[in-house]
Amino acid sequence: MTHPHRDRGAATLFVVGLSVMLFVLAGLVVDGGLAINARANAADIAEQAARAGAKEIDEAHLRATGQVRIDGVAAQRAANDFLQDSGFMAKPNAARQITVSAGGDEIQVAVRRDYQTYLTSLIFINKFTVAAEATARPAVGIEDEL
Repeated sequence: MTHPHRDRGAATLFVVGLSVMLFVLAGLVVDGGLAINARANAADIAEQAARAGAKEIDEAHLRATGQVRIDGVAAQRAANDFLQDSGFMAKPNAARQITVSAGGDEIQVAVRRDYQTYLTSLIFINKFTVAAEATARPAVGIEDEL
């Protein structure tokens, strides 16, 4: 003989557990999509900043030797100006790290930024970090570039 009162609340526990799992799944979808988008945005920003810096050629060295070389100071300034103008550095509540190094025939830009999560903060995942880096060289007289 079964006792119906022993099964009371079993459906409620199931619904609560299922609701929690749906919130976790929704959090992974929403915050995961934001993470993918943020990574693509960081890569785009790094690439464009590197290209902006690669345009700064040391003209005096080019005229004296005929060799193309990046003006390191001007390239870093151009890359940093691009990052400032793009709004990457001005986003609120986000820790960010930017590294720009230029010398010789290339410039490297690395960006890193923390983003706050929305739904996954319910399971104590409060932020995710995206990072990207790009290298650019001045393109003059392209003959053998791949």
